[in-house]
Amino acid sequence: MRLSILGCSGGISGDLRTTCLLLDEDTLIDCGTGAGDLGLARMIGIDRVFLTHSHLDHVALLPMLADSAGSFRNEPLTVYALPETIAVLKAHVFNSHLWPDYTVQPTPERPYLRFMAIRVGQSILLKDGKITALPAEHAVPAVGYLVDSGQSSFAFSGDTTYCEAFWESLEKAENLRHLMIEATFLESSRERAKISGHMTPGLLAKGFERLGRPVDILITHMEAGREEETMQEILALSGRFTPKAVSRGQVFEF
Repeated sequence: MRLSILGCSGGISGDLRTTCLLLDEDTLIDCGTGAGDLGLARMIGIDRVFLTHSHLDHVALLPMLADSAGSFRNEPLTVYALPETIAVLKAHVFNSHLWPDYTVQPTPERPYLRFMAIRVGQSILLKDGKITALPAEHAVPAVGYLVDSGQSSFAFSGDTTYCEAFWESLEKAENLRHLMIEATFLESSRERAKISGHMTPGLLAKGFERLGRPVDILITHMEAGREEETMQEILALSGRFTPKAVSRGQVFEF
């Protein structure tokens, strides 16, 4: 399987894009501003989107993706998400006020988009593997994802603070090769991190203690403008691991 980083920043400025991962050529994990760099033909080829949660930096381009590609597709775009995430999007985005309700437009028989509810632990089969929803703890209901090719796997935390169940899930993933995990705040912002449900370098270090084997650790979602300082703190606390900042444009095959 092939995973391309379209966006991995905690904010926007210059060439920074918010979270969006392209899996092979037909699946997105989150739909932040990174999705806007896809050309129309590639947008039309997206069959499904897996959302981690409802926050704008992770869903901002979903309405426009559905709009741009919908009239060229024979089947609706399928969006997998927690029931709570779907409820937020229906109430506040696809509500015919902020954006058309593409779950029933242009016609109920041929909508541009359909929602499919998932639960933690549920796996969805893909062409060359499967994707499983992982537990997470954030300011709103959220999940991470484990993408498994059968030979190796790639875990993505989504937005989360320290979550015991998340690390337990990673321990069970015997073929885990890559872990892409958020680290939004510096240690000096621990209270902000606690309130908003995000990681700090210290919380990351606590999780790393649970990893019993070598894993390629990729840091994402750092506060814009504080990436270098955040990475310095992470490296100082990471013990036997050597995390790296993930960057837009990187591609991973597993």
